[in-house]
Amino acid sequence: MSRLLVLTELFLPTKGGTAVWAAEVYRRLGGREIHIVTADVPGAAAVDIAHPNSVHRIDLKRVPWLRPESLLIYARFFSKSLWLALTHRFDAIHAFRALPEGLVAWAVARLTFRPVVIYAHGEELTTWGKGWKYKAMRFALRHADTVIANSDFTRQELLGMGVREERIALINPGVDVACFRPGLPCDDLRQSIGLAPEEKLILSVGRLSRRKGFDMVIRSLPELISRGIAVRHALIGIGEDQDYLGRLSRELGVEDRVHLLGHVRPEDLPRWYNACDLFVMPNREINGDTEGFGMVFVEAAACGKPVIAGMAGGTGAAVVDGITGYRIDAARLEPVIDSIAKILHDPALAEALGLAGYRRVCQEFSWERVAEKTFLLQKESC
Repeated sequence: MSRLLVLTELFLPTKGGTAVWAAEVYRRLGGREIHIVTADVPGAAAVDIAHPNSVHRIDLKRVPWLRPESLLIYARFFSKSLWLALTHRFDAIHAFRALPEGLVAWAVARLTFRPVVIYAHGEELTTWGKGWKYKAMRFALRHADTVIANSDFTRQELLGMGVREERIALINPGVDVACFRPGLPCDDLRQSIGLAPEEKLILSVGRLSRRKGFDMVIRSLPELISRGIAVRHALIGIGEDQDYLGRLSRELGVEDRVHLLGHVRPEDLPRWYNACDLFVMPNREINGDTEGFGMVFVEAAACGKPVIAGMAGGTGAAVVDGITGYRIDAARLEPVIDSIAKILHDPALAEALGLAGYRRVCQEFSWERVAEKTFLLQKESC
């Protein structure tokens, strides 16, 4: 069993890929001997009592009048983590991001003579400019004993920052294949949005931000309809683009075909993947902001669905172009329209892509497989 101290600001019940990754991997690596330091958020008590690891919650709210606003976050992370490291015999300290967790983990590890492992997800490497925050992130990553990159894209970005090649380990995130799987009942979900039997459903899942490309899916609907495809688009998630996407659908006259579902119950998310005919997130890079991996593509594939992704960022680790779906130039509308039409017009193609994706997920992306890779990495670093 691994004895680890894990620092992550994001942890269940907080939504998002990082929070899920932290919860799923370490529950498979050990029990109470793994200690997780994370933020105290609403609903935390119900998660913590059911989680096999020892979870320590601290106040990680930013204070607007402090400079920097995150000063207390660093102080609280540091004091709690140092106390745990001094009172337990950990094999290593893991941090799920370079900032704030990684910098704190590095300091605690050096004070207590333990190795430190920091995760890199890609987006943070390209969006923080070149100021003090970027310099602090680069320092933490370059001084870690091991950096886990979630994709080849992230690995290349790390090399460009001066992280030594031999210190970078490539581990893709995963999916719960017992939860996300084909064959789940979903007729009620299709009926809930008024989907007729002959209509096709495109599903998108993620934060409603411009780089996700959900606006391009909405823009494609009029042309898809003109090509004789009866189609609707369901979006799961919230974000700053919610009003913009609603307004865009009205301007294009497809408001009745676009369903902004917001958050859905966790137990319903795999059923929504089952309900769709095609999963699309045509991501693009905007001002350096890009997709580091794209766990939603793997979730869709686990449910046997074909997927369409943008070529920006690290989506090539999640989607094998022409095998499990398509990667396209999502900055242009024509490739979005053509790729969607190609799959929705050809049920045999859709089935083949979905089956290939499902098989790949079962072989490479189960959380058990991710935990195994993490465990082997941990043995090598100790």
